Amino acid sequence: MSNIYDCIIIGGGPSGLAASIYSARGRMKTLLLEKGSFGGQISITEELANYPGFYSDHEEDLHPKNLINKMIDQAKAFGAEIVHKEVSDVSLDDKIKKVTLAYGTVYETKSVILATGATPRKLGCKGEVEYTGKGVSYCATCDANFFEDMEVFCVGGGDTAVEEAIYLSKFARKVTLLVRKDHVRCAKSYLEKANANPKIEIKYRHELLELKGDGIVESAILLNNETGETFEYFADENDGTFGVFIFVGYVPQTKLFDGKVGMQDGYILTDEEMKTNVAGVFACGDLRPKMLKQVITATADGAIAAISAHKYVEENFDH
Repeated sequence: MSNIYDCIIIGGGPSGLAASIYSARGRMKTLLLEKGSFGGQISITEELANYPGFYSDHEEDLHPKNLINKMIDQAKAFGAEIVHKEVSDVSLDDKIKKVTLAYGTVYETKSVILATGATPRKLGCKGEVEYTGKGVSYCATCDANFFEDMEVFCVGGGDTAVEEAIYLSKFARKVTLLVRKDHVRCAKSYLEKANANPKIEIKYRHELLELKGDGIVESAILLNNETGETFEYFADENDGTFGVFIFVGYVPQTKLFDGKVGMQDGYILTDEEMKTNVAGVFACGDLRPKMLKQVITATADGAIAAISAHKYVEENFDH
């Protein structure tokens, strides 16, 4: 069984990289597979300022790629193999698991850690992709401080949108919550807090159609879907820009594992040790149902998953 991996990790975001570090350092024969950009969601952000110990007075030092590159180097230093290839299939039921790559190569492993993450659901308005990280954000905790004493729009009609609008009001001088319907779907207590907050204005039956600007967000086309009226909002000339925070849900990247592990609404279910309902299969990061989707919680998940995988291999295989 010398050619069989002890652990294969699918996904190269913070949770997968943390899992590879802990797995390899535990002397497990470890392989990490990532089809796209390493770093997951933080690879589309410009600055990472709230990860403990990752701090600098120089903005360029806080670029997420610096942290991710250090994690990759650390995993490799401990002996993890990192392969930039897409996984096309997994076979998880047998004691020895199989992971198949898109071009046909099959790897065998004693344990698998699923770490493919989740992506924010896109609103679909014109300019959204172009201005992501340049005014458009999907994470108030990550980016609120960039818009301190400025105006921001918050888009969404659920619990998260209202909660994040309240959070954003601690930084912004004004928060406009755009709600497509004539009501919000959230706890009554949160709505009462939002309505009582002098910094928050809720615009019902309003939609964001388009974002414009020269390199950064400078104006927005809004629609009143009740009257059919459209109008353009321009950034305050003293600010030059404004924030657009979009909270219309997340899409877990778990289609590959559908029917192979226990899920709910597309999210993989685990216990606190990151165990799924399949022996030898663990999951970590944003593909799990979580209250807080942040780098720090992702790396914690990855560490726990790796330790759990190590324990599983030790208990179920001869050495």
